Amino acid sequence: MRLIDDEPPAAADAVVIGAGVVGAACARELAAEGLSVCVLERLAPAAGTSSSGEGNLLVSDKLPGPELTLAQHSLRLWARFAEEAGGGGSAGPRFGFEFEAKGGLVVADSPESLAGLAGVMAGQRAAGVEVTEVDADRLRDIEPLLASDLAGGAYYPQDCQVQPMLAVRALLAGAVRHGARVVGGAEVLGAVRESDGALRVHTSRGTVRTSRVVVAAGVASPEVARRLGGRAPVLPRRGHIVVTEPLPPVIRHKVYEAGYVSDVGSDDGTLLCSSVIEGTVSGPVLLGSTRELVGFDRRMSTQAVAAICRRAARLFPFLSEVRAIRAYLGLRPASPDHLPIIGADPDVPGLWHATGHEGAGVGLALGTADLLRALIVGAAPPVDPAPFAPSRPGLRATADDPAAREATAGDSAVDGTIADPAAGDAAGDPTDREHADA
Repeated sequence: MRLIDDEPPAAADAVVIGAGVVGAACARELAAEGLSVCVLERLAPAAGTSSSGEGNLLVSDKLPGPELTLAQHSLRLWARFAEEAGGGGSAGPRFGFEFEAKGGLVVADSPESLAGLAGVMAGQRAAGVEVTEVDADRLRDIEPLLASDLAGGAYYPQDCQVQPMLAVRALLAGAVRHGARVVGGAEVLGAVRESDGALRVHTSRGTVRTSRVVVAAGVASPEVARRLGGRAPVLPRRGHIVVTEPLPPVIRHKVYEAGYVSDVGSDDGTLLCSSVIEGTVSGPVLLGSTRELVGFDRRMSTQAVAAICRRAARLFPFLSEVRAIRAYLGLRPASPDHLPIIGADPDVPGLWHATGHEGAGVGLALGTADLLRALIVGAAPPVDPAPFAPSRPGLRATADDPAAREATAGDSAVDGTIADPAAGDAAGDPTDREHADA
């Protein structure tokens, strides 16, 4: 099967901008609905945030509310997709994208941290999450190599993991099987509104006519949306991961410390580090995780890497003798209120958004795509769409703030907004546009 095309079709029912996990999931869902779909990717599939995460499918790190509801729905869809990809059978690392229903263990290193974790568990349990409190003396029954002086923890059997780059490929392959076209090396430069209301989208690979455009471009979403006349107030939040040498399967679950939950929802822009540790099917152990607001700075931070290694060895002392073979980082698309941005642009007819998932994009991708599909075709939404709407008041206030617009604009300045058809093709020759990270 040919997955990547060199040029877009002349027309499509929907154009999805971005071939990361969210864009790939949206393309697959819309194509399965019977729409003709064109995916435009500036670089290559999974070249952005999707290639720089751990592939987590988590409910354990989400507090009761709309994101947890979306995560629960998405997790069910991931399990179904894994069954389809694997041809049935029990869940495990047999599938084409290394889906593992491994479960998660959250640990507390003090009585105070454990008390906070107990409160989180109570709320999650009331929302339908499966979680069991684990006494200190039972922690090492679950993970034998854990430190012996931890205060206790919580076990979440529903937490899963995938290999994100393989998952993107599987989703795109599913979209292509339903007739979608995926175009690599296609930078979106702008669009023109035609007299019948359709959008003519200019790219570095050609032009495609459509009535719907979905911006799923991760941290590049603000710039892409701006070129199309819309707004997506997303900030890049940098995160590091450390990879160890291959090991036997000595860590059985995803293990992280209780402080990770508060870090996920924090507005603190300084370096935050909470230990997140998990093995992989291929052997290396992934160590995370950091969060910091440093704009589009992609330089490796030795401070972040050292903090990750230090905290990982606190939970699993044997890791102090294990070699770290590499580290990588990524920029995660963070919205101002820590909720994804999913739905119709309030100002530009035909423009849709699926972005702002920060570090939860893999886990929320299928639920996001299902919700977006329902909104686009007018079906009953699987979850309440209001908390994710691009028109929600808090998001609009951020989008209307000039300082926020400047902060999310990246390092390019391209006037690619949608032109009025009566004014002619104001976008001009798209090949003359300044190249941007979008």
